[in-house]
Amino acid sequence: MTGRVYGVGLGPGDPDLMSVKAHRLLKEARHVAFFRKAGRPGQARRLANGLVPEDAIEYPMEYPVTTEIPVSDPRYNEVLSGFYSECTVRLKELARGGEDVVVLCEGDPFFYGSFMHLYRRLADHVPTEVVPAITGMSAAWTATGQPITWGDDVLTVVMGTLPEDDLLRHMKGADAVVIMKIGRHMPKVMRALQTAGLFEAAWLVERASMPEQQVTRLVNADSDKVVPYFSIIVVHGQGRRP
Repeated sequence: MTGRVYGVGLGPGDPDLMSVKAHRLLKEARHVAFFRKAGRPGQARRLANGLVPEDAIEYPMEYPVTTEIPVSDPRYNEVLSGFYSECTVRLKELARGGEDVVVLCEGDPFFYGSFMHLYRRLADHVPTEVVPAITGMSAAWTATGQPITWGDDVLTVVMGTLPEDDLLRHMKGADAVVIMKIGRHMPKVMRALQTAGLFEAAWLVERASMPEQQVTRLVNADSDKVVPYFSIIVVHGQGRRP
């Protein structure tokens, strides 16, 4: 019998926000794979602490590049494409040998998650299933204590890694905005928000739903502070309401 590869969304970080299905698959896992930066334990693996069986066989998949090559450089995609293809070789072998494999994913696997690149390479060859989850941005706007959208507000999600002109273009005229993948891009993101007239309405949420969670009005944030890569900035919509 052929096994199955599961891309399991772990949610934003709080184990209580994990789905029942994700929890069950983790507790029953015999093979567990996860992405990580070289020399690091891996955020997804950290979120699964205490849930992965002690006798499970683990497969760390270490990114060959993170910030060493600019995203705009053609080599970036070339290196990552080869990396994802190599990762799928072992996963296919396990599935074809009748073993199920749980791949740990922060947030939701199909929302800017690395697993989507594996899924594209696996789905036509072995049974592959995605277990959806609560996204980090949902936890972030919940942490502010305000709805992200009202009435007919349109939500715009942008990456802090974009060039400043692109950030500004997406922000202008937006009803509600979520900015992800901030990290070292914080100064650029702040300038774009100021130019778009959204700076004073913005909130910075670090490590949403985790014990170290911090929620700050952006106007009160330290502009020189290096924030975690997975920090999220939220600008709430102010649309129609009864």
